[in-house]
Amino acid sequence: MDAVIFDLDGVLVDSERIWDEVRRAVVAEHGGTWREEATRAQQGMSTPEWARYLVEELGARLTPPEIATIVVKRMAARYAEQPPLIDGAVDVVRAVAKKWPVAIASSSPVILIKGFLDVTGLPVGAAVSSEQVGAGKPAPDVYLRAAELLGVAPSECAAVEDTTNGLRSALAAGMAVYAVPNPHFPPDPEVLKQATAVVETITGLPAALPPS
Repeated sequence: MDAVIFDLDGVLVDSERIWDEVRRAVVAEHGGTWREEATRAQQGMSTPEWARYLVEELGARLTPPEIATIVVKRMAARYAEQPPLIDGAVDVVRAVAKKWPVAIASSSPVILIKGFLDVTGLPVGAAVSSEQVGAGKPAPDVYLRAAELLGVAPSECAAVEDTTNGLRSALAAGMAVYAVPNPHFPPDPEVLKQATAVVETITGLPAALPPS
């Protein structure tokens, strides 16, 4: 293994519920109707993808660019107050970075990834948003781009993920996948079985990784 690539939402920041709250509120404010399956459907989508989903599938009366702007602005305000860091996550990334190059491959917009890195100062060699590549998760694009920026073959990378679409994305990229199941939105058990290892919390990751 030559590098470790981390997802952001649900792995390093406890933000999946915040995304859900903000999107639900914006859809309701603009005449849409939330569906039971909407939360899981959007996990891993890039910004253009989930913005279209909110408009075309849930009926929000805005254009996709308009709703994306509103949602991201509200998320940025939440992050400015204090990014919802998962306990121990920053220390884990620092520890892993002492042994291997690390990157972030996230579905969050660039502005939120930057806000997280500005606050934490983590030594990340590359940070990629799915809005910068061809497709969001479960497509492998964001992981493949992160590996490319690190100069490491995808097959030599470990990916750290928490949701079904995230796991599928990293698996499709051909990476060894270390799952930290999201307690609020547990991944599909059949997909979880394909992970190289499953750890209950992010603090268990260093022990699960192979020796450097």
